[in-house]
Amino acid sequence: MSIATGTVLSIDRCALHDGPGLRTTVFLKGCPLICPWCHNPESRSFKRELFYFHEKCIHCGLCAATCPNHIINHEAHQIRRADCTACGKCVNVCPQDAMEIKGTLMTAQEVMDTVAKDIRYYESSGGGMTLSGGEPLAQYDFTLALLRLAKENNIHTCIETSGYANEKTILSLVPYVDIFLFDYKESDGDTHRRLMSVPREGILRNLHRLDAAGAKTILRCPIIPGYNDRPDHFEAIAATANELTNIIEINLMPYHPLGASKAKRIGQEYALPDIGFPEEAQIGAWREAVARGTDVVVKTG
Repeated sequence: MSIATGTVLSIDRCALHDGPGLRTTVFLKGCPLICPWCHNPESRSFKRELFYFHEKCIHCGLCAATCPNHIINHEAHQIRRADCTACGKCVNVCPQDAMEIKGTLMTAQEVMDTVAKDIRYYESSGGGMTLSGGEPLAQYDFTLALLRLAKENNIHTCIETSGYANEKTILSLVPYVDIFLFDYKESDGDTHRRLMSVPREGILRNLHRLDAAGAKTILRCPIIPGYNDRPDHFEAIAATANELTNIIEINLMPYHPLGASKAKRIGQEYALPDIGFPEEAQIGAWREAVARGTDVVVKTG
């Protein structure tokens, strides 16, 4: 029997915002969507990537001298990304920890060994393991193996997903997932395709099929000023929630610009450089706009 392996971005223990209780969130690498406001741009690619902390660099030149492909110009803070193989040799010699490889190939059991360290905290807080990303459904075999192992260890499970997958794939996870943290990014189909690069119709269909199968869901709704902070979108969030039988709550996720620095560290331009943190009053108005249309609990994530 083959051992399931996958590419893990990070494992965050003691997480408080990825489902109920104290949790361990396993971030997987790779996502088929291209959301311009992504706060984890280093999770988009399925490949290992070099993270470069410009502010830590002291221009010692060890990374450039060590790189087998000669792609680093340490004086100009430039890396020829197209030719980087993420071998990690520059990471090993950097005296300032200014280099880091994002993406680690792990077996499902290796991940579970870390998750299981906090079982006592899960039991006392009602927490467990959350799979996030990236998009966990894009590494389906690995995700399924992790969820099965969690259930074998009586660990509560959540999965944060865009819902972009074929119906059979997502429904097969229902027996192993206690709560689906289901993203609801944009209610207009044309806008959804333009911004995220994928159609909305299948995603919405999967949401309703999960609900019909008895799966518990929390709608996770990123709200981005100037993009989807519209009255019609707030009304659509409420209307969609009203159509679901097993929904627990709605989480509004106010935009934050923390993805900008991460994009720079992997040599990418950030798509929304001029949007800052929304004011609390604005966030409150968003919450009230959604709550007016539904009896489902609306919280700010």
